[in-house]
Amino acid sequence: MMIFLVMALNTTIPINVGVVLDLDTRFGIIRLSCINMALSDFYASHSNYNTRLVLHTRDSARDVVVAADAALDLIKNVEVQAIIGLESSMQANFVIDLGDQAQVPIISFSATSPSLRGSYFFRIAQNDSSQVRAIGALIQAFGWREAVPVSIDNEFGEGLTPYLTTALQEVGAGIPYWSLIPSMATDDQIIEELHRLMSMQTRVFIVHMSPSLGSRFFAKARDIGMMEEGNVWITTNGMTNSFSSSSSSVDIDNMQGVLGIKTNVPNTKELENFRARWQTKFQQDNPTILNVKLDVFGLWAYDAAWALALAVEKVGGTNFSFQKMNSSHNSTDLGSLEVSQGGPELVRELSGTRFKGLSGDFSLINGQLQSSTFQVVNVNDNGERGIGYWTPQNGLVRNINSNRNTNRYSTSNASLGPVIWPGDTILAPRGWQIRTNGTLKVLVPLKQGFEELVSVVYDPSTNTAKVNGGYCIEVFDAVIKALPYPVPYEFYPFANPNGRSAGSYNDLINQVFLGNYDAAVGDITIRANRSLYVDFTLPFTESGISMVVPLKGNDGGKNTWVFLKPLTWDLWVTIGCFFIFIGFVVWFLEHRINEDFRGPPHHQIGTSFWFAFSTMVFAHREQVVSNLGRFVVIIWCFVVLVLTQSYTASLSSILTIQQLQPIVTDVNLLLKNGDNVGYQEGYFIYGILSKLGFKDDKLRTYNSAEELDKLLQNGNENGGISAAFDETPYMKLFLATNCLKYTLVEPTFKADGFALVFQKGSLLTRDVSTAITQVQEGDKMKAIEDKWFKKTESCSNPNTASSYDTLSLESFWGLFIVAGVASSLALLIFAAMFLYEHSHILTCVDSKASFWTRIRQVLRAYDQQDKTWHAYKKSRKEDGVHGIAAVQSSPNTNCLCLRRPSRSSKPNQIEPEIVLEEQEGTTSTQHSDLNPNATELTSIT
Repeated sequence: MMIFLVMALNTTIPINVGVVLDLDTRFGIIRLSCINMALSDFYASHSNYNTRLVLHTRDSARDVVVAADAALDLIKNVEVQAIIGLESSMQANFVIDLGDQAQVPIISFSATSPSLRGSYFFRIAQNDSSQVRAIGALIQAFGWREAVPVSIDNEFGEGLTPYLTTALQEVGAGIPYWSLIPSMATDDQIIEELHRLMSMQTRVFIVHMSPSLGSRFFAKARDIGMMEEGNVWITTNGMTNSFSSSSSSVDIDNMQGVLGIKTNVPNTKELENFRARWQTKFQQDNPTILNVKLDVFGLWAYDAAWALALAVEKVGGTNFSFQKMNSSHNSTDLGSLEVSQGGPELVRELSGTRFKGLSGDFSLINGQLQSSTFQVVNVNDNGERGIGYWTPQNGLVRNINSNRNTNRYSTSNASLGPVIWPGDTILAPRGWQIRTNGTLKVLVPLKQGFEELVSVVYDPSTNTAKVNGGYCIEVFDAVIKALPYPVPYEFYPFANPNGRSAGSYNDLINQVFLGNYDAAVGDITIRANRSLYVDFTLPFTESGISMVVPLKGNDGGKNTWVFLKPLTWDLWVTIGCFFIFIGFVVWFLEHRINEDFRGPPHHQIGTSFWFAFSTMVFAHREQVVSNLGRFVVIIWCFVVLVLTQSYTASLSSILTIQQLQPIVTDVNLLLKNGDNVGYQEGYFIYGILSKLGFKDDKLRTYNSAEELDKLLQNGNENGGISAAFDETPYMKLFLATNCLKYTLVEPTFKADGFALVFQKGSLLTRDVSTAITQVQEGDKMKAIEDKWFKKTESCSNPNTASSYDTLSLESFWGLFIVAGVASSLALLIFAAMFLYEHSHILTCVDSKASFWTRIRQVLRAYDQQDKTWHAYKKSRKEDGVHGIAAVQSSPNTNCLCLRRPSRSSKPNQIEPEIVLEEQEGTTSTQHSDLNPNATELTSIT
């Protein structure tokens, strides 16, 4: 069929253009109408153009061979200058080679496979590879670590493979399996593949297939229960773009909860007007096709026709002819193809075409449409619901306009709107399941000794073994409970029917590797060679290989400096400093009123030191007369009492209790002496000891704590051992009941500790490792250790321990704080009272003395004996001496400052002190008896 569009009267140049579409489908009819309407609109607005496109349509009948034959006919017989259409990537793949040979541009708006390449191929659509980063962002946003792509098994599906794989790897997600569905798959084939997907742990599926096959696929997925809660389905834009089209065969009811990546088309007034015009025109031309809607492929078809019309006009109509090229004697149609002379120039013009199209800005780079913004939709009820967008600049955003001016790239699901997942739930699925029946099968090793770690009990009546608990089992229980989701599990002893172990630890690991069990728990050490086959979690025990050796007696009382050992050096220093400090405080408080603390300077210093240090044995003979001084001494005597009692107890312990020391602390000494050493039978420690240089005849094995105790008791001389090597958890368990006989030497060699084992690539491994960290940081792990590593009474009782604890400053820090605060407070109170009583010296307004002169006057006043102190006055009354007033004078003074009456003076007694400020020379002091009834004072002028 040939359609001629708007040709001017004899002034236009017709240009033949081929159209190859599936005209037996709604898709083909809709897209053909868009192409026709594009040319009609184009020439209506550009009536002065000299060229006119003449469309020659062919029906591809949804068949690759028919499409290729139609294209060959158009090129060879009609001599078309370009071909538009080719709705699938498979059709385009066949025709692209024809276009390259004949130099005829092949323009497709629906062949999206990234593998399509050609010098004359133009893709007026989004390349499928442009959406993989958006898919990866969704996977990363919800924390899914694996995803299974499900694609159609043809050019369309295979083209996405390398790009999607790379995108998922960039966000840390793996692809455990890639499902391929034949393009002509039967329902039974689809169901068989769905059952295979259902048996996997991964519950995140990325569907990339045509709308027709995808609709059948989701219908069967719903039938077998894979659209229920816990599953995640993500569709690429190949399906999602057709959701809004009534011509699509996709049944939305079968896809409830699906997430989709959809091409974002800006909604403009021009687009709205076009939709209305197109709807009316289409119904007029196709009255039997009802309820049609336009999708993005129709818009791309419109823009493709518009771009081709622009490019043809720029080339002109003079070069559009075919010329036969020299070729070999090939008699086939391909060998006899003629070549378009205008093809190369038309390709150049198409590549440079720019305009504002219905689908957005039209721009081709390397023959492909440049448009990379996608909308994320959620299928609910009767249609799709937009929940956000993805852009290369900002990642996931809720509103595409609000983040245009920011450079922040978001991969958070908080940037999206609410999602309703399969099963009508708003809780995001974790993306994986344990196994089909949902129960984790956990293998437990059988041990002959050290049953506190793992205990498996054999029942002879039933010939079965049962896991009976242990430290490792209880840690596993606590870790599983700490996971943010429930994980049911069952323990399976690794034992034969006769109750014996079914193999070595490597055999146990192999069972998990083969998939017979999901995990293993017990005293299983992380080993590099095992990590090749299974996954280990973080260790839940201390790491390292330690050495246990016997203890020998050591008489600590024979040490010359043993009397210094009860206290640490910092405590000794602190005590000495406080003795000096307390001596100073008492001297400061007693100096003015106590004859014992007066006299020449060397006498006062000696008295202060003597008084302070004599309190250590409570032998101080000097009396303390002030209340503040008594307060300080009482506090300090209490501190000294506590210190001396603690020192006496600690020194007695050192002198009377026999100290125990390890017989050996160096592995090299064992090798030098040729001593026997022990290790647990069947463990990797044998290899370590062999590498160190221990000969086989020097190695002894044990299977339980009892056997180890016997070997150590026998000693090297009696066929026993001098030391034993094992992982730290075993040795801690052994010493819990044997701490008085043996001791643990710090880890000698590196080891990673005990860990849980999971199948290689298990999605549980990371979450369980996180849960182990949480349990270790809380109180639960300590409670488990206290339960299973329980010490005997002798090891728990510090009074029976074989070593003493040196007293440190931390033990008495509170006492020193109390003594220091009390002493400092007494000093402050005394200083405040003294300065208040002598403030006239500092505040005399008539004095011309400098500040430092006044300070010296205050210090001189402090050094003078306080004549008003009641104890002093009492002694003076006994000698017949009464109140005294002190007068300080100097020549050339002109200021008289009266001392405030003392609080100890009676109302009828006035004992003023006249202080004359020093200006020149030396001050002198005169004392005079004042009449109590005197009413005035005489000043010296």
